[in-house]
Amino acid sequence: MGLLDDVFKGGNVVTGLAIGIGAAVLGPVVLPILAGAAKPLAKAAIKGGLALCAKGKETAAEFGEVFEDIVAEAKAELAEEHEKAIPVPPAEAEESV
Repeated sequence: MGLLDDVFKGGNVVTGLAIGIGAAVLGPVVLPILAGAAKPLAKAAIKGGLALCAKGKETAAEFGEVFEDIVAEAKAELAEEHEKAIPVPPAEAEESV
């Protein structure tokens, strides 16, 4: 770590050059290896995300259906209560008997 501290503190120019040359030489060798390892990981992450998205859509659709059923039941109960709450005028009550 002391080597890097010297470079960042304006230390030895030769050390900085050695690190730069080492990165330039090893970069073309190391980058394809890292890219080869990163591609399958990225693909697996994307596949997992797509599967999660599909499951989320399915769950949302099921929730929507349940919610619509509950709303329909509530409307039916309100309509039933409303019909019971409206008094039937006596003239109409005698005619229906």
